[in-house]
Amino acid sequence: MSSMYNAAWSSLHQITRDNGGRNPFHRETIGRVLAFARPHRLRLVAFVACSIVTAFLAVATPILAGRVVDAIVAREGLETVVLLAALIAGVAVADAAFGMLTRWLSATIGEGVILDLRRAVFDHVQKMPVAFFTRTRTGALVSRLNNDVIGAQAAFAGTLSGVVSNSVALVLTVAVMIQTSWLVTVLALVLLPVFLVPARRMGSRVADLRREASAHNAAMSTQMTERFSAPGATLIKLFGRPADESREFAVRASRVRDIGIRSSMLTFTFITALTLVSALALALVYGVGGWLAIGGSLAAGDVVVLALLLTRLYAPITSLSNARVEIMGALVSFERVFEVLDLTPLIREKPDARALPDDAAAVEFDDVRFAYPSAEKVSLASLEEVAVLDARGGEEVLHGVSFRVDPGQTVAIVGSSGAGKSTIAQLLARLYDVDSGAVRIGGVDVRDATFASMRGTVGMVTQDGHLFHESIADNLRLARPGATDAELWDVLRRARLEAMVRSLPDGLETVVGERGYRLSGGERQRLTIARLLLASPRVVILDEATAALDSTNEAAVQAALTEALVGRTAVVIAHRLSTIRAADMILVVEDGRIVERGTHGELLAAEGRYAELYYTQFAEASATAEDYTIT
Repeated sequence: MSSMYNAAWSSLHQITRDNGGRNPFHRETIGRVLAFARPHRLRLVAFVACSIVTAFLAVATPILAGRVVDAIVAREGLETVVLLAALIAGVAVADAAFGMLTRWLSATIGEGVILDLRRAVFDHVQKMPVAFFTRTRTGALVSRLNNDVIGAQAAFAGTLSGVVSNSVALVLTVAVMIQTSWLVTVLALVLLPVFLVPARRMGSRVADLRREASAHNAAMSTQMTERFSAPGATLIKLFGRPADESREFAVRASRVRDIGIRSSMLTFTFITALTLVSALALALVYGVGGWLAIGGSLAAGDVVVLALLLTRLYAPITSLSNARVEIMGALVSFERVFEVLDLTPLIREKPDARALPDDAAAVEFDDVRFAYPSAEKVSLASLEEVAVLDARGGEEVLHGVSFRVDPGQTVAIVGSSGAGKSTIAQLLARLYDVDSGAVRIGGVDVRDATFASMRGTVGMVTQDGHLFHESIADNLRLARPGATDAELWDVLRRARLEAMVRSLPDGLETVVGERGYRLSGGERQRLTIARLLLASPRVVILDEATAALDSTNEAAVQAALTEALVGRTAVVIAHRLSTIRAADMILVVEDGRIVERGTHGELLAAEGRYAELYYTQFAEASATAEDYTIT
């Protein structure tokens, strides 16, 4: 089996050598492609065997046709001619049968490999940290899963069959032709360099065009993804310049069109030239072969054999030359996909990870220090569509943060914008890992916990509660797939949404639109709270969950949040004054450090940073203090 893989690599390596004699693709890339094909090795063996049989059958027909001519010239009798004709018919039927089987095996292998590759990329991307998604352009990433994977598919679904069968056919054809007449064969092969030189030059040119086209397609996908979303379309209508957007899109689309035309014409010109050369070579065979046949040094049937085999000779060469172009384009796609797979997820589950205890509810930050990762650790320049990655990052934003929240307690974290409040929330949810120190839940370092137990223990509601373009029921069941409709109605009631959902024509099956934009801001936020209630986590994180709401919606959401916090450990970021007052402890964070801690009354009495925030932002809140937020 290893020799088969080595032979396959050798064939691909020779096909993809550029005109300078250097290989534009690493051997590792082809090895990784073959590694994805390895689970399909039994079908690969069957495919190679069928390809060899098909190649033998392709050579058999010209030989039999030549024997028919010889039998007719020698007047060997009708039975001989009929028998040879029947053999030709049998070979044709067998060729068709094996051809279909070979094609089916090729397609099955190709589609299977692409399925494995697509799943590998999707699963790998899901493991990437939040920093990856904050930097990556969505359209460029989706393009890797769509355009590039489809491009890679050509290497297996079509080209693989041609490379194997044509390689075998080429060897057999040359061998039979030399045995029939070495002189005619040598003369016919004089024009062979006309095939090889353009093939070596075209591959690199087409590969460069494919790379450029992939980059433009990714840019267009990104532009469409961002502009066609509800918030993106709104922004363009309010502040954008549709004509400029259209021109920018048209420039990229026009370049892709030009590349497509150029690639098509290069390929067509190449194939046309090869067809012309093969026709000239055929004329040469008839002329020289006919002259030898008339002179008696070559049988008339052999001339027919040589002529028919010549078409079988140049056809494989043409296909293999074109396969070089296709494989180089496919390898470009494979390299772009492998580029994503080579990004190492920063957040990984340890092999010996353990589940958090069933009663885990205490939260502890122990001398936590943290710096957001630099771009080179979490992103690719091609996915950000920049020439060079941003070199910034790695500067510490949390400096020795320590605090503890006992089960059932609520801790509020306040401070200036950029002080590090949301960073604390993200570390608790393990969206990032600390650089030093530890974050513990129930006495277990979150880095030692399984992902499943973290999801079951910690729940989070952010300022921008995200919803998928699915039904209300589907968005809720994201938290618990097996939840019944009765349980969904229960959490909707507790989130103060039951009446609104029941008033909708489709009820729970109402599609909320992309990011939930068919709902109001307050409804969207309460739906995310209902999802949290359905998940029933023991630790709840509220990261400015009502900061973007007006006072009316805030009151409804606040009531839902009160329900969500009952009996749970809560870490509340910059929440409303009522929650802050009721908190068991308030932490004041500035410049990544906890500068004050205590209850509402204690911190006001201390007349420090908290009191400054309070009196600055709530000086006019004597009558409606509940409607303001500490930020």
